[in-house]
Amino acid sequence: MRNVIVVVVVVLATALHASAWLLLHERVSPPNANGTLASVSFSPINPAKNGEVEGTTEAQIRSDLAAIAPYTRSVRTYSVGNGLDLVPALASEYGLRVTLGIWINEWEQQNEKEIETAIALTKHYRNIEGIIVGNETIFRAQALHRDDPLYTSNEAVRELIAKIQRVKREVSIPVTTAEVPNVWLEHPELASAVDYLAVHILPYWEGMSGSLAVDHAVDVYDRLRQAYPGKRIVIAEFGWPSAGLNRKDAVPSPLTQATVIRDFITRADAMGIDYSIVEAFDQPWKTFEGSVGPYWGIFDADRNPKFAFAGAVEAPNFLLKVIAALAIGVLLSIPIFAIPRVAAAQAAVLALTAQAFGAWSANVVDYWVTHYFVLGSQIALFAGAALLVPLIMIMKQRVEELAAIIFGAKPGRLLAPGSALPERPPLVSIHIPACREPPEMLRQTLDSVAQLDWPNLECVVVINNTPDPSMWSPIEDHCRLLGPRFKFVRADRLQGFKAGALRLALEHTAPEAEIIGVLDADYVVHPHWLKDLVGAFADPAVGLVQAPQDHREAGRSITQAVMNREYAGFFDIGMVQRNEVNAIVAHGTMCLIRRQALLDAGGWSSDTIVEDTDLGLTLLERGWRAHYTKARYGWGLLPCDFAAYKRQRHRWAYGGMQLIKKHWRAFLPGRSRLTPQQRGQYLFGWLTWLGAESLGVLIAILNLIWMPPVAFLGIAVPEAVLTLPVLATFVVMLLHFMVLYRTRVQAPIFASLGAALSAMALQLTVGRAVADGVIRGELPFVRTAKGGAARWSDRFPALWEAVLGSLLLLGSLTLHLTNDQQVDEISIFSAVLLVQSLPFLAAVGIALIERSPLNAFATWRRFVTLSTYLPRLPRGPAPTAGPPASGGIGIVP
Repeated sequence: MRNVIVVVVVVLATALHASAWLLLHERVSPPNANGTLASVSFSPINPAKNGEVEGTTEAQIRSDLAAIAPYTRSVRTYSVGNGLDLVPALASEYGLRVTLGIWINEWEQQNEKEIETAIALTKHYRNIEGIIVGNETIFRAQALHRDDPLYTSNEAVRELIAKIQRVKREVSIPVTTAEVPNVWLEHPELASAVDYLAVHILPYWEGMSGSLAVDHAVDVYDRLRQAYPGKRIVIAEFGWPSAGLNRKDAVPSPLTQATVIRDFITRADAMGIDYSIVEAFDQPWKTFEGSVGPYWGIFDADRNPKFAFAGAVEAPNFLLKVIAALAIGVLLSIPIFAIPRVAAAQAAVLALTAQAFGAWSANVVDYWVTHYFVLGSQIALFAGAALLVPLIMIMKQRVEELAAIIFGAKPGRLLAPGSALPERPPLVSIHIPACREPPEMLRQTLDSVAQLDWPNLECVVVINNTPDPSMWSPIEDHCRLLGPRFKFVRADRLQGFKAGALRLALEHTAPEAEIIGVLDADYVVHPHWLKDLVGAFADPAVGLVQAPQDHREAGRSITQAVMNREYAGFFDIGMVQRNEVNAIVAHGTMCLIRRQALLDAGGWSSDTIVEDTDLGLTLLERGWRAHYTKARYGWGLLPCDFAAYKRQRHRWAYGGMQLIKKHWRAFLPGRSRLTPQQRGQYLFGWLTWLGAESLGVLIAILNLIWMPPVAFLGIAVPEAVLTLPVLATFVVMLLHFMVLYRTRVQAPIFASLGAALSAMALQLTVGRAVADGVIRGELPFVRTAKGGAARWSDRFPALWEAVLGSLLLLGSLTLHLTNDQQVDEISIFSAVLLVQSLPFLAAVGIALIERSPLNAFATWRRFVTLSTYLPRLPRGPAPTAGPPASGGIGIVP
C-alpha cells in the first residue's frame, strides 16, 4: 500500500511539473515575413578560427552564400580583406547583390589597401550596388575619447569625408558610411558628403523592450527623414540577439528575436524602407561585443535557421528540455520508495523537490547546448556547476529532513524516561576527566553525582596535567568527604588528551562495573539520570545510551542565550532523526556505555581529538545498538565567550575531518556492519555540516575574486543557472532552521532567529577547520574555557569574519551601483554576495554585542516594545528541577 501511495504521489508531482512547463511554454505568432529579405550582414567566419578571418576559404564562402541565398536578395560585408574580396564573384553565382564594406581604422596603410581593393572590385563586378566606407568610424572614435572633455569628432569627420570623396571619384555607384543615428544628426556635413545615409538602429543597445523595438526604429527613421528631406536612408543594421544578458528592458531570447525581426521586415516592406538585417550567422568569437555578441545571427553557427519567417514560433528544444526535466525528476524520486512509513504529504514534498531539481538540471543542460563557450567560460561553467552539485545535495537533504519532521511519522525510537529499577542493578562507574578546571565547579558536579538515585554506583575523577595544587587538592579532599564510592586519580604528565584521561579512569574502574557513564567536569546531573536510562541496557545489543547536552547559564546574557539555542537544535532535531536509524552521534558527556562494548571498540582512542564521536561511530561499525532520549538529565556551562565558542566548534569540525580520514573505509560495502541508513546519516551529516560551511566560504571567496571583472569591465557575468541555486539554498536553510526550531525546539521566533545567527556565525570557523583537516597535520586538543564572565582579549574574535563580510557587502553594493544597464544577472549576483556576507556579519554582530551593554537582558527590558517578549527569554533549567515524567523504561511508540 505504501508503494502505491508513493507511485500516485510521484505521478501527480510529475504531472504538475509537466503542467508548469506547458503553462510557461511560449509560442508566438509574429507577422509572416513573406518573400526574401532586402539584405543581411555577411561574415563567413568559421567558428573554429576564433574570429581570425585569415584562412576563410572560397569553399566556405560559397557554402555560406548558398545557405542564405534563398532568404535574401543582397548581402552586406564590412571589409574586403582576408578573403572577403571573393564575396562579389561568388555572390553573383547565386544572383545576390553586394554592398561592399571598407574597414577603416587607425592604420592608414591598411585603410589604403582596403580602398584600392574595393575600387578594383567595383570595376569588375556589376552585382556590387554600393560601398560603405567605414563602419561606425566616428562613433568608435567618440567612444575611445569619451573621457576627454576637450575632444571633438570634427577632425575625424573631416578625415572620413576625405576618404569617402576619394572613393566617389573612382566609382559610379552610391558611396556612404555607416553610423549610429546621433552621428548623422550631429554632423550634417557628413550627411552632405554621402550619396545616402546608412544608419544602424539596434534597439537592444538602447535598453528598449522587444515590443518597442520596431516602433523605435521607425521613429528614428522618420526623424532622419525630417532632418534630411529628400535624402535616401537605408537602415543598414537592424536586429535582435537570441541570447545573452538583458540591457534594461531589452531581453534577448529566440522568440523575441523572431518576433522583432519578422515584425520589422513586414513594417519596412510596407513602408518602403530599405534595410539590412544584422546578421546572417552567429559569430561565437564576438565576445568582445559583450554577452550578446555571438547571438545576432538569423542562422546559428552551424548554419541552421533559428526560426521560420512564417507561421508560429516556439522556443527551440522545448520538448527535449521538458522530457529531460521530467525524467531527471522521476529518477530523483526513486529514493522515496525506500523511506519506511513515508507519509503522503512527506512523499509529495520530496517528489516536488525532485522535480524542481530536474527542472534546474534540464535548464543547465539546455544552457550548455544553446550557448557558445570559449575555454574560459567552459571552465567557469563546469567549475560553478561542480561546486553547486554538493550545495544542491545539501539543499535536498534539508528539504527531506524538513518533510520528514513536519509530515513524516513521529519518532519511534526515543527512550521514554522511567523509574522501574532492574532486579539486579548493575554497577555504574561514572568517569569525570578534568584538566585545570575550577574546583568549585567540579565540586558541584561531584555533589550532583552523589545525589544520583542509583544503589550501585562509583565515581572515578581523573585530574590530569594540572600542576597547581590549588586546583586539584580541594577535589581530592572533596572525594574523601563524599566517601569510598568516589575515587580520586591524578596524573601530571598524561598523554592522549581527554581520551587518555578516560583510559586511565577505566584502569581504576571496579572490575564488576558493567556500565560506564561519562560526564564533563562542568555538568550537574539530575538524580534520575541512571534510574531512568540504565534499564535500556537490559537489551544485550545496546552499547550506548545518550542524553542531550544542555546548559544552566543560558539566561546570563544575550550571546549565551543564542549559543544555547543553537546547541539545542542539534539535540532536538538532528539527534532525534539520526536515532530513528540507530545513527546517533556520541557525545563525551551525559552518555552511558556498556563496558563490554567499550572494550570491543578498542577503548577510548586518541587518534582524533573527538574521542567521543570516534567511539560512537566505532560502536555502530561493530554492530552495537545506540539509544537516545530528548529528556534533559544534565546541565553544563556554556563556553565563556564567543572566542571559546568558536574554538570549541573548530575542534569539533577538525575532529570531524579526522573521523572521515579514519573511518572512510568502513563506509565501503562489506567493510563494517553499518547499515545503508547509518551510512547515509553520517555521510549526509558530514556533507550538510562540514560541506555546507566550507563550500559557503569557498564560494564566497571565489565570488569576491569574480566580482571586479563583473562590476568594472562588464564581463564574465555569472549566469542565473549558477547563482539562483545559492539564493535558493539560503532560503531553504533559513526555512529549515526556523520551522524546525519552532516545531522541535519550540523556540520563540526571536530566539530562533538568534540561534540561526549563532549557527551562521560559525561558517568561517568550520570552513577553516575543514581546510586545516585537509592541509595540516595533527592539531592538539584545545580545552574549551567554560563558565564565568567573558575573558576578552585585545584581539577581536571576529576579525577575519569582519574582513570577509565587509568585502562581500562592499562587493554587493558596488555591483548594484555600477549596474547602470540593470542587468538581471548582475542584480542576482549582487544579492548572492549580500546573502553570502550574512554569516560573516553575524559573527561580527555577536562579537560586538558580547562586548557591549546590549548583551545584558536588563538593557533590553528597558525597551517597551520588547517588554512582552523578554520575560520569556531562556534562563536555562535549574539543576534541581523536578524529574522528567515517570513511567516504565521503553521505546516511545
